[in-house]
Amino acid sequence: MPSDLVIVYHRQPYEEVVENGETLYRENKSPNGIVPTLKGLFGKAKKGSWVAWKEAEDPNDPGFERVIEIEDSFGTYNVSRLPLTKEQVRSFYHVTSKEAFWPILHSFKDRYNYDPVDWPTFREVNWAFAEAAANEAAEGALVWVHDYNLWLVPGYLRKLRPDVTISFFHHTPFPSADMFNVLPWREEIVSSLLSCDVVGFHIPRYAANFARVAQSLFDCEISARRRIKQSDQPIGSALDERSMFTELTMEDGRKVALSASPVGIDVDYVRSKAEAVDGLVGEIKADMGEQKLILSVSRTDYTKGGIEQLLAYERLLQSRKDLIGKVRLMHVSVMANRNMTAYAEIQAEVEQIAGRINGTFGTLEWQPLALISQAVPFDKLVAYYRAADICWITPLADGMNLVCKEYIAARVDGDGVVVLSEFAGAAVELPSAILTNPFSSRSMDVAIEQGLAMSEPERRDRMKAMREQIEKADIKAWGDEQLSYGKKAVGASAA
Repeated sequence: MPSDLVIVYHRQPYEEVVENGETLYRENKSPNGIVPTLKGLFGKAKKGSWVAWKEAEDPNDPGFERVIEIEDSFGTYNVSRLPLTKEQVRSFYHVTSKEAFWPILHSFKDRYNYDPVDWPTFREVNWAFAEAAANEAAEGALVWVHDYNLWLVPGYLRKLRPDVTISFFHHTPFPSADMFNVLPWREEIVSSLLSCDVVGFHIPRYAANFARVAQSLFDCEISARRRIKQSDQPIGSALDERSMFTELTMEDGRKVALSASPVGIDVDYVRSKAEAVDGLVGEIKADMGEQKLILSVSRTDYTKGGIEQLLAYERLLQSRKDLIGKVRLMHVSVMANRNMTAYAEIQAEVEQIAGRINGTFGTLEWQPLALISQAVPFDKLVAYYRAADICWITPLADGMNLVCKEYIAARVDGDGVVVLSEFAGAAVELPSAILTNPFSSRSMDVAIEQGLAMSEPERRDRMKAMREQIEKADIKAWGDEQLSYGKKAVGASAA
């Protein structure tokens, strides 16, 4: 049976394990995140399908099951699996997406690497995704494509199935035209995105950047916008906008809707975890004694600002001798891809600075910094969220950042401080956080000292405002809002 909702995402919507020679498909261990939210939307469709890739030694193996039916707590849905070789995955994902696209999306032009890109393979993989989506989609279906590694899917799909409604969501930042147009494939990419009915982003700034990129390459005009802030209201973070571009009109009269809705978290799930770890929280606080705990959690990536943060912590200990023995930083920095040289170099520098800090300021009784390079189990992480006085999140660029939202949700006691980079998309939603500029040493230094010195009444007032915001804009609200944009587009095309 064809599906009226097709989700196209590079990851499979389950964990595949082999036990006693039998392949089992298990639900993801954590119900928090994008994948379970997207699966949850199948409950609002007559029939749903998911398109993803699966590594295969021989893509032409007749025994490879390209389409399987999954039945789990979210219902019954199809998963169309694209058999990709290890080399195809490396080329389209680890090389083209991570070495060429990722640095440009985050405005790190000096990290951009064009030379190893195999564009024909990127096209080939995206075509395979488009074909699979076209095969799964019912007449007039909504096809929802996710993220930059599938940029070419909408354009191919439009040729294969002009009847479907295509929605695309961009999970990373989208840069200015001066930055994006470094990519030699810019026209092909943007032409594909302009084949969509709806193109979605986290915040208005990214939508505005996309609109201006589109205008720099094609004859189109910004045909609708809505006001976000009045002219007498202060701009908060560096990513704030006063108005939101909501529609582009192409030269042939076709309209492309632009949406901005920030991805949230499953607040109820995090809250339930937080309420179940009292014992572990007590152990952490007992170990800390009178010390204040600063918690930082991110991946090892040049976009995450880990080096800049550690240097700020080093300056703090140098300038505030009264904090020696009274504060500790738990810096979680997990390498996402150990095979990429750029990430290995960042990890090596993080370890070198951490060693210097502990060597300079540490004693037999006290170490100022705990560097964690392995992923922390979520239950334990939530306990640290509850115990930490400050959540210190200072990326140089970040599409959204959900760690700060998890921290806020976990603070069921209503206390705690968030020190947040104004270049994280979440800063637009969370003006009650202490916003800082990670490119400025002075801004970083002032922000962390402000967080350490903040009075309890002020902490609670700020936390109350942040908790209200993340509860209102949780992951369910994001999914519902994005689905509503798609359904509006379906209705408009039908009319």
